[in-house]
Amino acid sequence: MKLISTARLPPPLVLALLVVGGCSSIGRAVDPAKYDTMTCVELNNAVGDVARGISQTAISRGKVANTSVPSWLWGGTRVKTAVADRETARIDRFKQQQEALVAARRRKCAALPG
Repeated sequence: MKLISTARLPPPLVLALLVVGGCSSIGRAVDPAKYDTMTCVELNNAVGDVARGISQTAISRGKVANTSVPSWLWGGTRVKTAVADRETARIDRFKQQQEALVAARRRKCAALPG
């Protein structure tokens, strides 16, 4: 008797596994201590990278949140909630980084709107 099914994995489980394994290295991390030494162009690029990260993470979170988990998949709802919460925390970190970048850009590049 086999304990592990050889059947195809259900799509919500596959999606959850992909998101959990996800692309955690999307974008580039910038050290907040380096913001004051960055040029205006570098600050603008960093703000754009962070904004892109926020968008990608929000799209991923929305896909996870809108996934219907079959009732027979034990713990599926809990996994879905945990993944969505993790993505929310990631968005919050991106927003904090973006606020720091915008403040540094405002101080350094006063002639630019921002």
